[in-house]
Amino acid sequence: MPDEIGLFEAIYSQRAIRRLKPDPVSDELVDKLIEAATKAPSGGNTQPWAFVVVRDAGAKRAIGEWYLDAWNRTYGAIPQDQRGNLPANLTRVYGAAEHLANHLAEVPVFIIACIKGAARAGRGHTAGFYGSIYPAVQNVLLAARGLGLGASLTTLHKLHEDEVKELLGIPDDVETVALIPVGHPIGRYGPTTRAPVAEVTHYERWGGAKGG
Repeated sequence: MPDEIGLFEAIYSQRAIRRLKPDPVSDELVDKLIEAATKAPSGGNTQPWAFVVVRDAGAKRAIGEWYLDAWNRTYGAIPQDQRGNLPANLTRVYGAAEHLANHLAEVPVFIIACIKGAARAGRGHTAGFYGSIYPAVQNVLLAARGLGLGASLTTLHKLHEDEVKELLGIPDDVETVALIPVGHPIGRYGPTTRAPVAEVTHYERWGGAKGG
């Protein structure tokens, strides 16, 4: 087990890692990621999550084909001449995301985060419903950073939700929320580039200044 880093070091340097080595990731590390997920808060402490760990080459290949189809129908549909107009940082992100779409099946392990009770969630409770799974997903991402692994939150597979669920035997009342590719990173972690706190914070009301 790699030496763990501090919480704030993980927060400040964690970013989406989409270029991953095909080298195996141990069961011990995967279990550690999922254990971190289960420590997240959930509405009423219902803990409605479930996690499907996918290592099988055939299953990864099928999911990879669906994922690539979804990429080609969405982000991949951006005309080549328009891609050059993207800001430099988005060009890098686009390139990494395109790489993942074309190489997803080579990633050593997928963790598919699911939430139970999808059919029972009323439309008026959608935000609260997903609020009980995304903290768990973020815990996986932070734990991956802490353990020296690369990971990212992806959702393109949901364009083929029914096929993915059938392939993996996921019940009708369970929704897949995120596909998290996990592996040893190619490249580096942060530091990340983010807007300053002062640019995104409003005090007392929208537009309110600190101490105003």
